[in-house]
Amino acid sequence: MTGTAAQLKGLHADLITMTGNVAQVFVTDEEWMTTLRASRDALRPGGRLVFEVRDPTKEAWKGWNREQSYQTIEAPGIGTVESWVELMNAQLPLVSFRSTFVFRKDGSVMTSESTLRFRTRSEISETLSRAQLTAESVRDAPDRPGLEFVFIAHQ
Repeated sequence: MTGTAAQLKGLHADLITMTGNVAQVFVTDEEWMTTLRASRDALRPGGRLVFEVRDPTKEAWKGWNREQSYQTIEAPGIGTVESWVELMNAQLPLVSFRSTFVFRKDGSVMTSESTLRFRTRSEISETLSRAQLTAESVRDAPDRPGLEFVFIAHQ
């Protein structure tokens, strides 16, 4: 059982959400199906599972380079932080990338490497069905119009 599935065991919820593309961190079919089934089991009658995923046809990873993703922010109590994302490998359906953060105050650098699985809309609908969930609707993400799918599913 994955960490997420174990956390849901014994819970009963009206709403379960996965935001920040967390639904894409389940890179194997087994992890994804275990998560969907655990979510289904935790939902009360009439409850909803809501999550967003990036649309693979938009190829978001093509902009994951320092030139296009570089930004600088002022973080209260921390100071100036530079950040960017760099594509490491794109072998669909898996895309790996590195996020870099530079803290100007002390010059420290922090990196994080991640891999996301890009599933098609039809693949997600099919896996929801296999997990005995129904995609009630698929909407556009308000913060990234045209780039993501927001799934609303129920038992």
